[in-house]
Amino acid sequence: MARLLLFNKPFGVLSQFTDRGSPTVRSTLSDFIAVKGVYPAGRLDRDSEGLLLLCDDGRLQARIADPRFKMPKTYLVQVEGDPQKPELARLRQGVMLKDGMTLPADVARIDAPDLWMRDPPIRQRKHIPDSWLKITIREGRNRQVRRMTATVGLPTLRLVRWSIGDWCVAGIAPGQFEEVSGSGERTSGTSKVPVAAGRKS
Repeated sequence: MARLLLFNKPFGVLSQFTDRGSPTVRSTLSDFIAVKGVYPAGRLDRDSEGLLLLCDDGRLQARIADPRFKMPKTYLVQVEGDPQKPELARLRQGVMLKDGMTLPADVARIDAPDLWMRDPPIRQRKHIPDSWLKITIREGRNRQVRRMTATVGLPTLRLVRWSIGDWCVAGIAPGQFEEVSGSGERTSGTSKVPVAAGRKS
């Protein structure tokens, strides 16, 4: 039976177990996860937070990470600005990036979600509003969501991956992970560095 871990990756942590060659010490998955034989199914940028799946089965890893399978990935995105219908319509229709047109995304404005506190907090500008979007994409280009929002004039301030397919990070504190059993039930894992969840951005 394949092992699958649901990890809530904190801001500033690399989606890999080692960081060779960096002139500065950077936090990696090995600071939090001591489970042997599991590897990330896909990536999550160092400056993004939320759900990262790790497993020990190559076929499952491919089904999660390979864009051919178009597994939906949902993000909660805090953007600078006040999104209106034209910007939302562009995101929903697809956005032209340097590496081509994106697939249409599911996009909705949402109230500020009740999230853990980010460390460090985002830098807010006094006279510029910020808003929250819920964005679901079905491909996995490098920094895709950030590039999409920037293209329509809504720079991303904070990005949290909330779910991948049917797997969701709800209830998992940053720096912690849970293991999904064969029956689909979640069981708490033991992070090497326990981190208490706070609230708000």
